[in-house]
Amino acid sequence: MVLRIAITSVIIFLLAVVMTMTGRGGGNFYVLTLVLAGLDMHQAATTGQFILFTTALAASIVFNKHRFLSIKLAIFIGGFTAVMAFVGGFTAGLFTGITLKIIFSILLVIAGVLMLLPVKEQNPLQKPKFGYWRLKSSGNIFIINLWLSIPIILATGFFAGMVGVSGGSFLVPLMVLACGVPMRIAVGTALALVAVIAFAGFLGHTLQGNFNATWAIPIATVAIIGGIIGGKVALRTKPTYLKTLFAITTLIAAIIMIVNVTIAK
Repeated sequence: MVLRIAITSVIIFLLAVVMTMTGRGGGNFYVLTLVLAGLDMHQAATTGQFILFTTALAASIVFNKHRFLSIKLAIFIGGFTAVMAFVGGFTAGLFTGITLKIIFSILLVIAGVLMLLPVKEQNPLQKPKFGYWRLKSSGNIFIINLWLSIPIILATGFFAGMVGVSGGSFLVPLMVLACGVPMRIAVGTALALVAVIAFAGFLGHTLQGNFNATWAIPIATVAIIGGIIGGKVALRTKPTYLKTLFAITTLIAAIIMIVNVTIAK
């Protein structure tokens, strides 16, 4: 078992570096790795949430230290997504597991493809009109179109809650494409949101008695180092490269989900 934990720790470490660089979270990758390592699904989900929480928290601290995390934006997006995630989770029972996976796969493909598209430059000096929010963070000024962003935020929260994910795969595209947020600030803010969501999920799983400390603590310790390294590397990487990396990892996640659906059928 020690050897399996060691090998799994190395894989999770590498995943943590890449996932925190993009702000995706990577919970689906963590859970898949843990299941393949031999944990049952409930323990894998609990351990995955614990790893997700610790790595996202560590990386978000790195981003916040360099002022690439917007608390105002996190509260704004987090509030709306939390409400709709509850609604989405409540209505998820109306759909079969395979249907939810198909929906998730389609959304991942859309998010990945959109992140490959160029982002229109904003004019931060222009006076915002009614329904537009002028926000300053880390020396950057960006204007958020509330008419466009709020409906997309609500939809993001709904579908994230429906398919049972933290929403990291959709938070970054939401901020970059719908809100016009610079990539690094989007990544840092998304990580903070993912950490909060993952902690809530972890507590829920743990109360059901599914926490396996033997696996979770050593792997999470290694993953935290990966999260810190990922955050620091992201701060030195060009935003366009981070955007492309996000798109690639998202499309890979979509392919994995599609394969999973095909096998299930």
